[in-house]
Amino acid sequence: MMPRRNESVGPGREFPSRRSVLATMSALPVLVSATPAAGASAAVAANVIIDPAAERQTIRGFGGMNHTLWVSDLTAAQRDVAFGNGEGQLGFSVLRIPVHENQADWSREVATAKRAIEHGATVIASPWNPPAHMVETFVHGSQTNARRLRYDMYGAYAQHLNDFVTYMKNNGVNLYAISVQNEPDYAHDWTWWTTGEMVRFLRENAGSIGTKVIAPESFQYVKSFSDPILNDPGALANLDILGAHLYGTPYQNFPYPLFKQKGRGKELWMTEVYHPNSTDSADLWPQALDVGEHIHRALVDAEFQAYVWWYIRRSYGPMREDGRISKRGANMAHFSKFVRPGYVRIDATSNPQSNLYVSAYKGGNSTVVIVAINKGTSPVSQSFTMVGNASSSVSSWLTDASRNLAPGGAIDVSNGSFTGQLPARSVATFVTG
Repeated sequence: MMPRRNESVGPGREFPSRRSVLATMSALPVLVSATPAAGASAAVAANVIIDPAAERQTIRGFGGMNHTLWVSDLTAAQRDVAFGNGEGQLGFSVLRIPVHENQADWSREVATAKRAIEHGATVIASPWNPPAHMVETFVHGSQTNARRLRYDMYGAYAQHLNDFVTYMKNNGVNLYAISVQNEPDYAHDWTWWTTGEMVRFLRENAGSIGTKVIAPESFQYVKSFSDPILNDPGALANLDILGAHLYGTPYQNFPYPLFKQKGRGKELWMTEVYHPNSTDSADLWPQALDVGEHIHRALVDAEFQAYVWWYIRRSYGPMREDGRISKRGANMAHFSKFVRPGYVRIDATSNPQSNLYVSAYKGGNSTVVIVAINKGTSPVSQSFTMVGNASSSVSSWLTDASRNLAPGGAIDVSNGSFTGQLPARSVATFVTG
């Protein structure tokens, strides 16, 4: 099988692909001016107001992909780094695995999935291809050997997905959801689906699948692919999670008004991305801050409930090939370690000044989590006011050029207000005590 994303078989290397170019198109330029000298005065931003009573979406989690046919499986130690939530761990709460077309390969995904579940993670699965006997070739533009699911095999394909659900369950992995098809609209190397085919399968066959169903997983959150699902009551009835990928999707295309109108009772997940590219080291700074902003936009602008990276362990991913957390991974961990499954995003002043991004979440026992990303070249002294919060202090963690998730001292809270110091080019998480 060909490596994913035009990837070379050598460790830690990928050739530039269309995917990389698309992703770079949506990234903000990396600032290159010098960081102010130590002791430079901090700018004062407008007060951030956080209202725990103004609830938005429930967060399901953060995580990444493990695909053992294309890269080697996570080691036992790496599974704990990924899904544990102690010091030096990412705190991931979602694992995505493939539904291999050949049943003989299904066992490859069990060990990591079982360990993720032991850490409390949710496991979802996506297929790239149906079994070979269910597929036919056709002409798709200039592609003469394009693949699609045979129309007389829709029922058999639903059973194939069901068989995977059953196999994983029998091996200690209860899948939360399974997808109909990974990227049906970017399928040069796997199986194409039209919107009509996806609607038909959801309407006529997906109801027989014994777990939640994800669709359509468009590679660029192309709304014209998912609009027909939302507009078809029969298809929508058998959809549980609208899944999307964000490769090169501009920020202005993140909101989805039709989903807000018709998707009541459904979940909205971002099930795959790498950002801003797959060619640079994940430790490149300040570029890694682009990941923090991307997650912020996905949660605040798009209102996704989950954010799932591509390969967990890769030179451009949250975990380096040596198993250590990268700078990109630290940006993810500022969310994943503290914004736990079941937390609810709440209203917060999201952009109190240029290059400053803030989001807030509440958990049990009146816990409030605030993530603040300062992409500017100057430090910021940021005031926060939490409406109706009686906490006396907040704890903080910081990542910048020289630190990764470094704990800070407790900050006093008075009448729900406190001031946090945000160094230039940094991401900070504050948690009420």
